[in-house]
Amino acid sequence: MKKNYVLIDYENVQPETMAALEREHFSVLVFVGANQAKVTYEVASVLQRMGDRAAYVKIAGNGGNALDFHIAYYIGQLAAKEPDSYFHIVSNDTGFDPLLQHLKSKNVSANRVKSISDLPLVKVEPSKSASERVSAVIANLAKSGPAKPRTLKTLATVINALFQKSLTEAEVEYIIAELTTKGVVVVNQSKVSYVLPCGL
Repeated sequence: MKKNYVLIDYENVQPETMAALEREHFSVLVFVGANQAKVTYEVASVLQRMGDRAAYVKIAGNGGNALDFHIAYYIGQLAAKEPDSYFHIVSNDTGFDPLLQHLKSKNVSANRVKSISDLPLVKVEPSKSASERVSAVIANLAKSGPAKPRTLKTLATVINALFQKSLTEAEVEYIIAELTTKGVVVVNQSKVSYVLPCGL
């Protein structure tokens, strides 16, 4: 499978489904504006787990399109080194579109999406069965290390984010109930702890 570089315009979009990028064929660059002092916990924890497949690029100066120019520079550098890769810009900024048209004219595969859930390789199949969803959640929790959610509310949010917020409240509750039945999640009032299967 082609390597997929995801370049996130964090000034423009603060993605909530970062966990969907924790797959081997994704590499992620998060471009942070000069005046942005922090990123969300979810973004930081996912990038940390991705290791050398993820990095921050902090913009040094200010200017109307400073961050956009940085993204353009990095795509150029990466495309020169890895012309067979696919490049995705996550941004609402249509100013990237002429650049993307030019890249395509040079046979560089590139596109712009408004959110991570719009990436073709991320979209979850609607036909996923309940048991497949439970298995996917267990696998995701196993990869989360110490960053697992510690409350029922946060766990519900993480589960729904994993499926691009496409689940109903009842479907999320069913998954949590299944996790509890399987002994993976231990609920104590609103707090949760985990007993994950060996080998995960």
